[in-house]
Amino acid sequence: MDRLRSEFVDIVEWLDDSRDTIVWRFPRFQNEIKMGAKLVVRESQTAVFVNEGQVADVYPPGTYTLETRNMPILATLKGWKYGFNSPFKAEVYFVNTRQFTEMKWGTQNPVILRDPEFGVVRVRAFGAYAARVVDAQRLLRELVGTDPQFRTEEVQEYLRQLIVGRLGGALARAGVPLLDLAAHQDAIGRQLAGVLTEELAEVGIAIPKFVIENVSVPPEVERALDKRTEMGAVGDLDRFTRYQAATALEAAANNPGGEAGAGIGMGMGMALGQQMARSMSGEPQPAAAPPAAPPAAAPPAEPPPLPNQTQWFIGVGGQRQGPFDLGGLAAQVGAGNLGPETLIWRAGMAQWQPAGQVPELASVLASVPPPLPPQ
Repeated sequence: MDRLRSEFVDIVEWLDDSRDTIVWRFPRFQNEIKMGAKLVVRESQTAVFVNEGQVADVYPPGTYTLETRNMPILATLKGWKYGFNSPFKAEVYFVNTRQFTEMKWGTQNPVILRDPEFGVVRVRAFGAYAARVVDAQRLLRELVGTDPQFRTEEVQEYLRQLIVGRLGGALARAGVPLLDLAAHQDAIGRQLAGVLTEELAEVGIAIPKFVIENVSVPPEVERALDKRTEMGAVGDLDRFTRYQAATALEAAANNPGGEAGAGIGMGMGMALGQQMARSMSGEPQPAAAPPAAPPAAAPPAEPPPLPNQTQWFIGVGGQRQGPFDLGGLAAQVGAGNLGPETLIWRAGMAQWQPAGQVPELASVLASVPPPLPPQ
């Protein structure tokens, strides 16, 4: 019946009723295709003629009449032997060139990364991608072979392993901190799509779309991130501590065990609650009691050293004399060596000045008698 049916069927076509078939071989008894048969190749399809394991012709979308005059390669292979009149002893493979978007990927084992903030972390990721056949001949030679129905499940594991092998390098080259990965997932996905397309060019497959749905970290890192988020949300830790204490004491007051303890807990809880309410409303807190004055220090056994006194120099008869303290200056006044017109100098003065112009020496010069009236 297959042989008889093949004598009457003269339309070679494929209507795909599945969503996961990449390559489908047209069934024919003993692979005999009649001369003059119609080949119908629809959009998102490519037809490949294979003669005894060798690709003869490749047809893009369209309708074709299978004759040797429009099949030059196959005519060279078959025509000289059968006079161009026999059926084609060939296989017809239909290759689906649409995008297969039901492809999923994920990391079974975590990928180790070096993060600038968290150090060495282990991340897992999953997502989806789209695959498309861009070179039907290479796909048949490298992956399909003589498989009559090549499905996505036969190549999906190979693609997943290839993706996981390139994921760690893509994340490392991106140089994005862990907390900023969500904002850069699209860019990393586009980069991975280009890398995978270049890698799969030798088998005739391209990855036009690559999506990273989620990047997760181990539970202990998640808990640390949650703690950091809680601390940021709390804000003022002092107020939060008072609130926690008030809540705990209120819960203790509501405990039916122990009336005295319950009363004490209720009173403390109310007091802390009032303090928390004042702090949240912006009211001033009661002033704390001033610290107790430190005990008076015991008097020293010996008197402290005298403070340093200013040292003065005077000019007498063109000679510098000194240094003198204030007591020494008074002695010089008594000796007649220091008067209001006597030049004097101390550390800090720009130049020598008459002693009468220095306010600090007014008390010392008060004992100098005024000059005698003229006779």
